[in-house]
Amino acid sequence: MHRCGTIGGVNLAVVLVSPKTPGNIGSAARAMLNMGARDLRLVAPRCDHLDSGAVAMAVHAAELLREAKVYPTLREALADRDLSVGTTARLRADLAPPQHPAYVRPLVRAAAAPALVFGPEETGLINSDLEQCQLAVRIPTGDYASLNLAQAVLLVCYEFLQGQDELPERQRKTATREEMEALYGHLRETMTLIGYTDAVRARHTLRLWRATLDRALMSSAESRLFRGLLRQVQWKVEDAAARGTTAPRQAPAPDAPELDLPDTEQNS
Repeated sequence: MHRCGTIGGVNLAVVLVSPKTPGNIGSAARAMLNMGARDLRLVAPRCDHLDSGAVAMAVHAAELLREAKVYPTLREALADRDLSVGTTARLRADLAPPQHPAYVRPLVRAAAAPALVFGPEETGLINSDLEQCQLAVRIPTGDYASLNLAQAVLLVCYEFLQGQDELPERQRKTATREEMEALYGHLRETMTLIGYTDAVRARHTLRLWRATLDRALMSSAESRLFRGLLRQVQWKVEDAAARGTTAPRQAPAPDAPELDLPDTEQNS
């Protein structure tokens, strides 16, 4: 059996969100092994990934099914990853537009622990899933853009495999998703405290900040630096309130555009 655990020297994890059928999971595992990836992660699967149908479709990749890690949430599946790339078939309001996989390839190769994230067979990734990914890719297709799960896994992994003979960029350890989610929670608290946003607009405002900061691909040290600034802002406001001095008044956020967006999730 092929034992390579990387794609082009990259320690890549493939994350399947809520897969529905055993056969699709097995086929995706086979596609991974074809391209040299071995780290399969399943988020809230709706079937048994060790079902006989999955094993049959995996063929020689059955070991990947046995070694697969299962998580209740995408956040937990990505906690130790420093670059997460979601897949989507279309543009989303409030989110950065998806890139061609070739454009993202150098970033994946420079990451220490990247992940590729694929959505459910019927819907693809919803917005809240894509928000947890720093980048998104769209597979170029003809007019009929519907790909099954295994096809999508194979094509994206193949695209990243194309760079294996290139000199990789200097590897840079970016902040993990766990660190970035902690930063975003802290940012939301601070924005609410100073009146930059409110309970009604917070979700949409934070989406814009996520898209902006995720593109920066912060290191762990940079995320801590940013949080240090937030802590100082919070302390200043709370200290002023405790001493009875002028507190910041609630006002519309000057740099956060008003958004007229539906509250419901958008599916791909």
